[in-house]
Amino acid sequence: MKKRTFIKLSSTLLAAPLMSPLVSWVADDKLKNWAGNFQFSTNRLQPANSIAQVQELVKKYTKLKVLGTRHCFNKIADSKDNLLSLKAMDQVISLDAKAHTVTVDASMKYGQLAPYLDKKGFALHNLASLPHISIAGACATATHGSGVKNGNLSTAVAAMEIVTAEGEIRTLSRAKDGDLFRAAVVHLGALGVVTKVTLDIQPTFQMRQDVYENLPMAQLKEHFETIVSGGYSVSLFTDWQKSRVNEVWIKRRIDKGITLDAKPEYFGAILAKKNLHPIAELSAVNCTEQMGVPGPWYERLPHFRMGFTPSSGKELQSEYFVPRKNAVEAILAVERLRDHISPHLMISELRTIDADNLWMSPCYKQPSLAIHFTWKQDWDSVKKVLPMIEKELAPFKARPHWGKLFTMAPVVLQSRYEKLPAFKELVKKYDPKGKFRNDFLNTNLYGNGDQVV
Repeated sequence: MKKRTFIKLSSTLLAAPLMSPLVSWVADDKLKNWAGNFQFSTNRLQPANSIAQVQELVKKYTKLKVLGTRHCFNKIADSKDNLLSLKAMDQVISLDAKAHTVTVDASMKYGQLAPYLDKKGFALHNLASLPHISIAGACATATHGSGVKNGNLSTAVAAMEIVTAEGEIRTLSRAKDGDLFRAAVVHLGALGVVTKVTLDIQPTFQMRQDVYENLPMAQLKEHFETIVSGGYSVSLFTDWQKSRVNEVWIKRRIDKGITLDAKPEYFGAILAKKNLHPIAELSAVNCTEQMGVPGPWYERLPHFRMGFTPSSGKELQSEYFVPRKNAVEAILAVERLRDHISPHLMISELRTIDADNLWMSPCYKQPSLAIHFTWKQDWDSVKKVLPMIEKELAPFKARPHWGKLFTMAPVVLQSRYEKLPAFKELVKKYDPKGKFRNDFLNTNLYGNGDQVV
């Protein structure tokens, strides 16, 4: 299918980082993820609306996995036995203005929390492209936004409450639990059921968003750090063709007393004259406001409006993290594969994330560049391209996003996480009988063969 024809047919279906995951999950009685590319191995979905019910269900079943907003593209949340939904547990529990923290039920979505915080005079440090993902799920997989000084969303976690495999309640905090806390935040669903999360907050702020078109790749080669440091959050969208970045999205904070403007050019890119979608051929009606119009932080940090609800999202996603010191080399390595990538690609996004100290985070101890791929929903083709990308990124010891598609061999993946042995010891302590283990964890954390896709 030609790209233009595909775009025309898909214009109402495209999704993250292009649109929202609020979809009808089970239209045909088959439990699937929001994009529809993955069907869960069981339809046995057990709802809980209290911590006591969570404890009861955890004690009852020998095998169990928690299901969130189903935004992952792989088997990380799958179970052949029982799935647990905390969908009803999505409220703000408390806001501590003095400590600058908010405590919420784990199932709350960022899109629910953000307006509440703003009305109270507070903000989060960052948001992902989509605000419709659950807070607990995003933190468990180290989901991120962008910004050279912004850590991923899990770096805002100050404390968390977990129901372990024995049904016991454990509370861990950054202030009291040191390495145990740093091990548990990005837990991949392996430690238990997270029921509450406490997040750091800060005073609310306003932002503006400006978009530039056609940044020459040569400029990126010469001025990468300056380009990605041009705002609080910067995203680069490219289809890897014509030696250029298609669009540069720059999100800047508006501090009191300081007037910001947008220069007509940005390293050779031209200021857009209208709101744009990351895929320029598509309508920007569902994108967050651009053209420098001021607005609250939560209406500028995501790429897409909170109220937007598509019927489905026909796409696949992959993403790889490399050290930011190797960013230009990694970008050029992927660009060399452009003719292999482009036939199957919708768009790629390049974003920066600051380093953190969370054991299983792809940004552990390294400021990172994330190279994201939004693919057409053709797995047979995509799974042939991913090994090529992984081979090109191998010199930089790339780490794949835990919730997206990759073909990296388990032994290679495991070698990229220096704290993995210690993390597995913690898993053994919290879940000695493997209640929360599934095929994804067995393969990627404990396997020693080729990747199972």
